[in-house]
Amino acid sequence: MRTPLQALLATLLVAPATHAAVSSCTVSATGLAFGTYNPMQGTALASTGTVSTVCVVTSHTNTITISLSPGYSGNFTARQMTTLVGGTSYTLNYNLYQDAADSIIWGDGTGGSQIETVKLTRHGNNNTITTNVTVYGAVAPAQDPAPGSYTDGITVTVNF
Repeated sequence: MRTPLQALLATLLVAPATHAAVSSCTVSATGLAFGTYNPMQGTALASTGTVSTVCVVTSHTNTITISLSPGYSGNFTARQMTTLVGGTSYTLNYNLYQDAADSIIWGDGTGGSQIETVKLTRHGNNNTITTNVTVYGAVAPAQDPAPGSYTDGITVTVNF
């Protein structure tokens, strides 16, 4: 069976003043589109997405943190995309990572996950800094999903 897949990244801006040197940030994200899953493929199906921030800073060196929710599964180490076929819900295991080696699960720092910390460095008088951080995704091999379009909803949170 071949199944089209995508993990959607929903965006949310949360702005507690944890780092007073950053006065504001906006965030956007592009989702991961895994394409068509082949259960006979012996390796994970990989994709990437991007979390972009535009922050206004007041000092030369600043940091922000970026966390991702566990999605509909509620579990960072067992994220699942779902589809509905004929009134029955089916799942497909996948995960989101901070690195291309798929070794650091991206989450909120709980349940075996890590938060991404991004250093913002101001150059000259430019107070607006744009960052783009890659989200790496992998769908586990050797699953036998029902045909369908599988999705998940992930919330991106930026703290500054």
